[in-house]
Amino acid sequence: QVQLVESGGGLVQAGGSLRLSCAGSGFTFSSYSMSWFRQAPGKAREVVAQISPSGSSTYNRDSVKGRFTISRDNAKNTVYLQMNNLKPEDTAVYKCYARGATDYWGQGTQVTVSS
Repeated sequence: QVQLVESGGGLVQAGGSLRLSCAGSGFTFSSYSMSWFRQAPGKAREVVAQISPSGSSTYNRDSVKGRFTISRDNAKNTVYLQMNNLKPEDTAVYKCYARGATDYWGQGTQVTVSS
């Protein structure tokens, strides 16, 4: 059974930090590129960051560059999103996404940033 389980969301004040984790199981995690998406109420889903299967290549959307860092530990089948200097506009449900032979989504974790 394939699972992607996110954790680490919560309520934080502007300027604070959170670290999201997404643990994968039931598939060959190290063969999949991993991404974090987010969706705020009334807005379209958007990609936040991506990382290649080996971790050698990453992408961050412009609005989070210099604040968010995506990383992965293939030995632990886990991808991370370190979020620093959070802003109210970062408030959203964050989901991890595995792209490979088959695509998988996590259930999401809420991140709320208060001003």
